[in-house]
Amino acid sequence: MQSLKNHFLMAMPHLEDSQFAGSLCYLCDHDDNGTMGVMVNRPLELTLDSLLEQLDLEIHDASQLSDPVYFGGPVHKDRGFILHRGLSSDWDSSLQVSEDIALTTSMDILQALANGEGPEHFLVCLGCSGWEPGQLEDELKENAWLTVEGRADILFELPPEQRLHASAGALGVDLNLMTREAGHS
Repeated sequence: MQSLKNHFLMAMPHLEDSQFAGSLCYLCDHDDNGTMGVMVNRPLELTLDSLLEQLDLEIHDASQLSDPVYFGGPVHKDRGFILHRGLSSDWDSSLQVSEDIALTTSMDILQALANGEGPEHFLVCLGCSGWEPGQLEDELKENAWLTVEGRADILFELPPEQRLHASAGALGVDLNLMTREAGHS
């Protein structure tokens, strides 16, 4: 199967798993070892400035710090995953997902955000989503998900409640018109 790295994974309306129902996940890695991504449409009641205070990071510029922190998924819920525009080489522990999107897990990016020196466009997620080798492929065969190539404008320019439908719209699909019943031919 072709790699789904830098793709959106959209939950189909009939997906009833409470962790993933109604979710939009951005896939950051997909290979023979499995799949990893972060959900990008589930804001928590936690804001970035509150998170930085909990981490005892001194805030020097709070201009972008009232943004929500997102529930990235049920795996490693105590770890931060920062999805951002820019290069992975700018940060200690980072993965280049696409030409202009990276995923960083190191504290240096959080300190930079607290200082007002981090990337302009970013999403901070607690936890991530993961699939064992072949698991996501099986779920795709069962019609649990739709996929479409990821887009930075959907990630960073739209409010979270619009991201899922905008991603489906990129495929020409209206999720509101889809049945909750899955079929196979």
